[in-house]
Amino acid sequence: MNEHIARFLHYLRVERGASAHTQDAYSRDLCQLAEFARNRGYSLHEALGENGLMAFSQHLRKQELAEVSIERKLCAARAFARFLRQEGVLPEETAASVSTFRIPRKLPSALSRQEVESLLSQPDTRTPIGLRDRAMLELAYAAGLRVSEVVGLRLQDIDLHEGFVRVFGKRAKERWVPFGDGAKSALQDYLRLARPKLLGKRSEDYLFLSERGTPLSRTQFWLRLKQYAQRAGISHPVSPHTLRHSFAVHLLQGGADLRAVQEMLGHASINTTQIYTRVSIDHLREVYRKYHPRA
Repeated sequence: MNEHIARFLHYLRVERGASAHTQDAYSRDLCQLAEFARNRGYSLHEALGENGLMAFSQHLRKQELAEVSIERKLCAARAFARFLRQEGVLPEETAASVSTFRIPRKLPSALSRQEVESLLSQPDTRTPIGLRDRAMLELAYAAGLRVSEVVGLRLQDIDLHEGFVRVFGKRAKERWVPFGDGAKSALQDYLRLARPKLLGKRSEDYLFLSERGTPLSRTQFWLRLKQYAQRAGISHPVSPHTLRHSFAVHLLQGGADLRAVQEMLGHASINTTQIYTRVSIDHLREVYRKYHPRA
């Protein structure tokens, strides 16, 4: 189970932008679950099934822990189970034990339009790596992609003529998302000037390549993004999900329909998309207070 826990913590850090404190909390809770499962002789499937979680809950109550602590540990276990189900490690029948849980979310942290422009201008487009990074960041923001979706793109997923990208999201759900002229121009430059140099003599159909001509990893994306955010002087934390949040918030601030944003983000439920309206409302309130004479 420890190997799967490490993968989950990596996901929280790279894709969800979780703080070190949050990662430590999940690590402690899941290591406690792993020890419990090992002592009981439970398999991974058994430990994260409904009966296993119920037994874990009873075990925690015998230790006279506060209810809020028990609930936090169970939430961590359910979040872990959901991740493993999405990764195909656990079968779909574990859905009943995890379907009621949502990872507690703060309001999404979005960049301002000026911060996005500054971030996108950081890559040195005189180099193949800079051209790649510019195209990668432009597309991630233009289409609101998850980092796993960006690095998973293949050449055949990009339609430059129509300005659409085919994305395979969670549970391999397919969607088509439009992108604008900025991303189109950056992609054309990357494909024409940079990708052939990165590819060399290799044969590879992944869109974004490393310096060695291999598919770019999620960690490599995150490290490049972090570097550019620092160069742009963005003081608050920036994760790959920040570009996705910014995509949604900026669309809603511009008057986009919530259902259309839901479809572009690939959310199964409108409730997941709804959280972005709160950010948009907060922005409107800030503008009102700043500019209305009787605010």
